Amino acid sequence: MGSVRDHGGEPAYAWRDLLQRWSDEWLDPVLHEQERAEPFPDEVRRTRWLGSGGATGEEVDALEDRLSAKLPTSYRQFLLTTNGWLNTTHDIDRILPVREVGWARDLAPELVAAWTDGYGDVGFRVDDEEYFVYGEAQDAVSSRPEYLPYTLKISHTPEATDVYLLNPCVVTPDGEWEAWHLAHWLPGAVRYQSFWELMNGQYRSFRGEW
Repeated sequence: MGSVRDHGGEPAYAWRDLLQRWSDEWLDPVLHEQERAEPFPDEVRRTRWLGSGGATGEEVDALEDRLSAKLPTSYRQFLLTTNGWLNTTHDIDRILPVREVGWARDLAPELVAAWTDGYGDVGFRVDDEEYFVYGEAQDAVSSRPEYLPYTLKISHTPEATDVYLLNPCVVTPDGEWEAWHLAHWLPGAVRYQSFWELMNGQYRSFRGEW
């Protein structure tokens, strides 16, 4: 599940295809919906879509203005496809709509403190050789908590620390921000080179493919 280039040379990510398959599988009463504490809302069941309508370009532009940052293409296209999303896996309750997105230091200061307090005192930093490893060879311990205050919080799970974050401190040549899945049950963050790759990884996890 990759991306293609549009006529302007910008990657075009197949969000609708991925998210529709994800919706259909969540809503299958035999496969997954029975695993939820509560059924999905009637409107979700009727439309067979765990998201909403897409955000407008003006709404996404306003978010970028509020953040003083240009969003990575894969995440921007996601928001234009659906302005928020319900469960990805059992660990993430929802992906936030544009009006609720913000920097982790502002939205989740306790989370930032829990992972960073005392970190600078030990004088240790993961080197590039360990850090820039993605895929199965990656060790979640090899994270850099010093980036956490600068990350963008894009998901929410009540009474849990499971969260998706976008990290503007690490950017690919295509302008994609590194994407994190951070959780209390992990020794660090599971990191991907883009939001698109994170979501594909989470979809595989949801399906039990690893």
